[in-house]
Amino acid sequence: MSRPRIVIVGAGFAGYRTARTLSRLARGRAEIVLLNPTDYFLYLPLLPQVAAGVLEPRRVTISLSGTLPHVRLVLGEADRIDLDGRTVHYTGPEGDGGTLAYDRLVLAAGSVNKLLPIPGVAEHAHGFRSLPEALYLRDHVTRQVELAAAADDPESCAARCTFVVVGAGYTGTEVAAHGQLFTDAQVSRHPLRAGMRPRWLLLDVADRVLPELGERLSRTADKVLRGRGVDVRMGTSVKEATHEGVLLTDGEFVDTRTLVWCVGVRPDPLAESLGLPMERGRLLVDPHLQVPGRPEVFACGDAAAVPDLEKPGEYTPMTAQHAWRQGKLCAHNVAASCGDGERRAYRHKDMGFVVDLGGVKAAANPLGVHLSGPAAGAVTRGYHLAAMPGNRVRVAADWLLDAVLPRQAVQLGLVRSWSVPLDTASPELARVPGGQERGQGGGEPVKSRLGGEPAKNQPGGEPARNQPGGEPARNQPGGEPAKSRPGGEPAKSRPVPAPPADQPPPGSGAAPGPVKRTDTPADPADPAEGDS
Repeated sequence: MSRPRIVIVGAGFAGYRTARTLSRLARGRAEIVLLNPTDYFLYLPLLPQVAAGVLEPRRVTISLSGTLPHVRLVLGEADRIDLDGRTVHYTGPEGDGGTLAYDRLVLAAGSVNKLLPIPGVAEHAHGFRSLPEALYLRDHVTRQVELAAAADDPESCAARCTFVVVGAGYTGTEVAAHGQLFTDAQVSRHPLRAGMRPRWLLLDVADRVLPELGERLSRTADKVLRGRGVDVRMGTSVKEATHEGVLLTDGEFVDTRTLVWCVGVRPDPLAESLGLPMERGRLLVDPHLQVPGRPEVFACGDAAAVPDLEKPGEYTPMTAQHAWRQGKLCAHNVAASCGDGERRAYRHKDMGFVVDLGGVKAAANPLGVHLSGPAAGAVTRGYHLAAMPGNRVRVAADWLLDAVLPRQAVQLGLVRSWSVPLDTASPELARVPGGQERGQGGGEPVKSRLGGEPAKNQPGGEPARNQPGGEPARNQPGGEPAKSRPGGEPAKSRPVPAPPADQPPPGSGAAPGPVKRTDTPADPADPAEGDS
């Protein structure tokens, strides 16, 4: 008798935990296949520390092949699932297609950046859901501070040192908190004009930061942010984003070159493509994480609407804690469907929350005990070390080094603005010249997205010269590209050198530039312009 094949789509918190638990339960009696675009599991809660230079990027990535014995890893993105034929169709990292047949299917595709119908946001903002986006933000912030320090124009200096974060949930709050510390540390080595300092704005339509948590945690976080100099504005969001800047809902224009979008997430579009009952974009499942009418199909994590048995009539929120727990239960129920054990319903009990605010500051309420300051910081870092499935020693070592050594604020230039568009179904993958979005036919990137149109006369689809990150290679360390590479025409043959990445011409879909504010004094050298 042949072994049943279990295909798991996605290696986020839910998918990784499902695969790891199943590898122990199956003991070789089932073939476990994990389909994922990358070869690592990303520990998302520590991503703000990567953007702030506290942790090196590989510290928050866990090797799939190295930590999942008896699991076959297939690199690729699921394009289509044939429920009747029990097959998953996918596209590999080099564009080749493939098909995986299954006896049991676990859909754990996760989530992507949530978009709102606000003019210009999709073109000019960047999300914060993946390693490429964190690396881009780290380089971008470093570059803005360095350019501001060398700028003669006070208006340019103020604009480059103003950073706008939209969304005061977990991610946005931690990005703003770590970002303010990061830029302040840079300015200590690259002083700005007299009376100016980096300015971070945290915006949200809610009436307080961390609206999904209790008021005591919210007050703690708000106090730390304001004390650090972050301009916290609740009840305010972005009305429009353009190449020239952002217009707020209160009518104010903000001079800025940076717009970070952290308003939340939406389920991966793959779930909706199945044509099954949905709940706000999430696949409806029963308390056993099975799809009604499809007993061979399971779903967990952000892609699944799991009934909350502790709150009848509601569904569990899209959090890493729920995804991690659901992944373990899903593995047990999949094994039970194959005759090993009995299935169980998903129940949970909140153990508390932790929010890392950078340095020794945090807000936490483990087991209902409210903590702040260094005590909360110690609990928060201890929790993350315990929760990480690997790299604990390396993470702890980076924290120790960060406490005694200055951070290395350098631009690696590995991720360009056009390669991490906000509107993408695959935030974990940086776009490449000549690449394509999941579900898009042909070899061209989607032209409506940032940097999506390949440069003319280049078969490899190099980014156009008038787009961010598309400047000729001769202006970059390492010299000209090799002629034998696709699209690698020597830079010297290009007739016109590209403008700087941070000053693209209008219409190029670049990050927001400066906007003239109408509610402040015209003199940009006023210290209030750069102070929060």
